Amino acid sequence: MKGSLFHLLLIGMVSSFVGTLAGGGGLITLPAMLLTGIPIQTGIATNKFSSGIAAFSSVFYLIYRKHLRFKTIIPNVFVALIGGIGGALFTAHVSEKTMNMIAFVLLCFAFIVTLKNRRWMESIQMEEKKSSHNIWEYLLPFFIASYDGGFGPGSSTFGILYYMKKHHTYLKAVQLTRALIFGSCAGGFIIFYQTGFFQWSYAIAMALGSMIGSQMGLLVLPRVPLKIAKPLLVSIICLLITQMVYKMI
Repeated sequence: MKGSLFHLLLIGMVSSFVGTLAGGGGLITLPAMLLTGIPIQTGIATNKFSSGIAAFSSVFYLIYRKHLRFKTIIPNVFVALIGGIGGALFTAHVSEKTMNMIAFVLLCFAFIVTLKNRRWMESIQMEEKKSSHNIWEYLLPFFIASYDGGFGPGSSTFGILYYMKKHHTYLKAVQLTRALIFGSCAGGFIIFYQTGFFQWSYAIAMALGSMIGSQMGLLVLPRVPLKIAKPLLVSIICLLITQMVYKMI
């Protein structure tokens, strides 16, 4: 048991570190948890809890350091919370094969958009674009949160790409995505907790590791050069697509 908890701590650290910088933490988390003998239902519930706690620690840190404003992220967190709940409820009635197909299509689209926009980083201003507070601007974050709340692989990557398309820097896009993921994971956890597969010992070990990994990612984030950031995102998307194809075969 102690060995399993230590392994979960390490899994949480590595997956959260990678996920903070470019998304794709789910590439590591769920397969690694399955290798330790944890049932997939317990793995999903545990992952939502640990990811949510890690994202919360990131948001708290970013607000404390005044990188994010509380009043700015509240609408996004609220929308993500509702989306996470809806996504978890939707997943309960949809097969994993169908979700893999949806993820595959979305990831291929993200891959094409990322490669097509050659100047997607260079042309972005350092300060975030002022929000128009139009209801439509929350529509895509809602769908990203719904996907994350019910499934997850690639959701952080989608969030980063979305915020960069909204004229944010890579740095700010990652920060805003942490707030989005906090809301979606909280919503997903509310539903998955009701399944009865949740185990606190696993969840606390994963959450502790995820918090450490997330903070490490935020510390490294300002030092990630733009010329490395884009290949990192592209690489994560390719790995996610490969994983989806493998699951569909």
